[in-house]
Amino acid sequence: MDTVERAAALRQYAEETSMCTRCALANGRTQVVFGSGSPDAELMFVGEAPGFHEDQQGVPFVGQAGKLLDELLGGIGLTRADVFVANVLKCRPPGNRDPQPEEIASCEPHLFRQIELIQPQLVATLGNFATKLLSGKPAGITRVHGYEQEVTLGARTVLLYPLYHPAAALYTPSMLKVLEEDFARIPALLDRSVEEPAAADEIPAAVLRPEPESVQLGLF
Repeated sequence: MDTVERAAALRQYAEETSMCTRCALANGRTQVVFGSGSPDAELMFVGEAPGFHEDQQGVPFVGQAGKLLDELLGGIGLTRADVFVANVLKCRPPGNRDPQPEEIASCEPHLFRQIELIQPQLVATLGNFATKLLSGKPAGITRVHGYEQEVTLGARTVLLYPLYHPAAALYTPSMLKVLEEDFARIPALLDRSVEEPAAADEIPAAVLRPEPESVQLGLF
């Protein structure tokens, strides 16, 4: 599809998704938070789920974590208009609790359809839930952040780039430096062919960091 066709298809799918009742989260939402950004984006970010402000405004990452995401993008010369931002879940879980397996399974087709329509070159996952879903691997974000891997999502092969969720830096300020360092690699990754990096199964074991048993939050 060309740019106009892709944008039209994405708008149409957003309208269809706005009426989704695939899981019980539909009963408590204000609105579906489909995603926002460029339909031609080479870089797509995938977070966890909408929070209170996202549920009210219908746009992902509009709270404090969203402000930090904007700052991190600005640090590499990008804005929200250059990328597309979405979440694994399109509806807010009650009390911002973790997504449940049945909710992820229900919402997963929406995310894969977005990726299919946008055709990004690089998909940056923010936090555990997005990383585990799109990598198909159990390794948590503390072990794999900052290391790209080639994955097939639907019929498309992309670079998957796991990152800490920006909210992690709000809870643990020392993680901001890690996020900044990982974000700094994004421009080079956008210039790289998807044929170059090692597949997920080929990432050397020495690269994988130990995953602390005490870490429970999906942000980490």
